[in-house]
Amino acid sequence: MDAIILAAGKGTRLRPHTEATPKPLLPVQGRPILDWIVGALPPVERLVVVVNYLADQIESYLARQTHVKNWVAVRQTEPRGTGDALMSCKGAITGDSVLVLNGDDLIGRADLAKLAAVSAGILAHPVDAPDAYGIIFRNADGTLKELKEKPKGLPAPQLANVGGYLFPRAVFDLTLPLSPRGEYEITDAVSQLAARAPFHVVAADYWLPIGTVEQWTAAQTADVNKAR
Repeated sequence: MDAIILAAGKGTRLRPHTEATPKPLLPVQGRPILDWIVGALPPVERLVVVVNYLADQIESYLARQTHVKNWVAVRQTEPRGTGDALMSCKGAITGDSVLVLNGDDLIGRADLAKLAAVSAGILAHPVDAPDAYGIIFRNADGTLKELKEKPKGLPAPQLANVGGYLFPRAVFDLTLPLSPRGEYEITDAVSQLAARAPFHVVAADYWLPIGTVEQWTAAQTADVNKAR
């Protein structure tokens, strides 16, 4: 199994802190966000990190980190969405499966291990504001039925997509459509694979999103032991 971390974004909601530092390298309790993520990975044969904004800084971190020796940075020359970032890694993947994570969320080490144990899957965590997230709907057997982006009118809580996926290598054979906002979405890859074979919904006990200044500030005093 290989791992991909999507770390190409500009982190606009974290400005001005991201004007000189890429979002994945912002510190949380003394460690870069990316270091928390890489340190929590289950054993992987290769780490692939997608970069664009302030890419040199992220590549410098990767050269210094000691969690995964076999790593490569893939430059997304023209960012066109998470699906495009995923597909840009096709030539860098060597394993039969790939764990894919966002570069700005902390997820529990045990949760990533559970995800790595299924054939294909998506991490889910309950949220109280479903209209602010991508929401997961399950079949009776617990596999993925449907993903809906920020649906209105649902009662709380609902299961949110936290941005953690386990894909078979066949994901790179898919053709993703251009979304209404002019990007390629990783969730379209999820939906296509789920229509072909069971795609497991894996409960994440620990999820700490760090997408805004308020969330980043709160993370400095949060309990992060499960992400160690």
